[in-house]
Amino acid sequence: MTYITGSASAFPWNDVHRFGPQEILRAVLAAQWDDIAGVLTVHGMGVFGAAYLRQQLNLPGNTDSGTTLRFRVFKDLVDDLVEDFVVKPATGAGALRTAIVRSPEGYERALALFTGRSDVEVVAESFVDAPEVHIDGVWRNGDLRWSSMSRNHTSPLSAVQGGVLAAHILDRRRYATLFQQAETLARQALANLDAPDCVFHLEAFTEDAGLTFGVDLFDIEISLALGEELTEPLNSGHPDRFYGYILLRRPKNGSLTHQDFERNARFDEIHYSSSPDTPLGPYGRVGQAIVSDRDELKLQQTIEDIVRFNESGGGLVGGGQRS
Repeated sequence: MTYITGSASAFPWNDVHRFGPQEILRAVLAAQWDDIAGVLTVHGMGVFGAAYLRQQLNLPGNTDSGTTLRFRVFKDLVDDLVEDFVVKPATGAGALRTAIVRSPEGYERALALFTGRSDVEVVAESFVDAPEVHIDGVWRNGDLRWSSMSRNHTSPLSAVQGGVLAAHILDRRRYATLFQQAETLARQALANLDAPDCVFHLEAFTEDAGLTFGVDLFDIEISLALGEELTEPLNSGHPDRFYGYILLRRPKNGSLTHQDFERNARFDEIHYSSSPDTPLGPYGRVGQAIVSDRDELKLQQTIEDIVRFNESGGGLVGGGQRS
């Protein structure tokens, strides 16, 4: 069986600014696969193309490409927003070309980053100056079947401007009210969108204060793309360990090596390149690390220590001890 899959970095046909549905379908047909079983995407930029391919090739999963797009007239939306708002690409771009607009001049500067060839390449949303949380989950038969929640160490916009992007899973027991509010929000949003069966990623802000655990979301996404029933129980209970990630970047001052990180902290997994020839990935990334702990607060402290170590270009972190 052949699965058609892709991510924004690996498969250029997910770049909707360069290729339309006609080019996507032509590329797939030119491959002359005779055993295509399903289509899925691991990035939001590919959902329209994936739905279109399912429709044309009579494959399981969501075939209504129109449901993947939710646009309003940009000028009307801007008029409805609060004084400060955010302008960003409609298809998402890792916070690139994303700007907070606080004045008419800022509005013009934000739009200057776009081609101007399309009236649907830009979206606007209210700016909320509050901590951001991510809800990842499984939506099946019109209801929320499983979910988890994580929180960023810093905002993606700050990471684009030079910060280190990191996030970790939150403890449902410690944030019971927040989890209840997030799941209510997810149910309302997905129901109002009339969402098909899917694996989803939802971002929200909390005035009070993503990675997932326990469930293989990629495996579930494949099952949904193949029209299969979910056979494994989806337990949203408490994990044995909490996990977090850090997208490592070159420090502004000094230099670091893979060995420097390993000497100063304990990692579940780490990859870091100090070669000047290593191309920069999203958020200035030249490596990544995964850390874990049975205690979510200890995990948060470990991540903060590693981020400071990365940003400063050296110095001891908080011992790297984990339970």
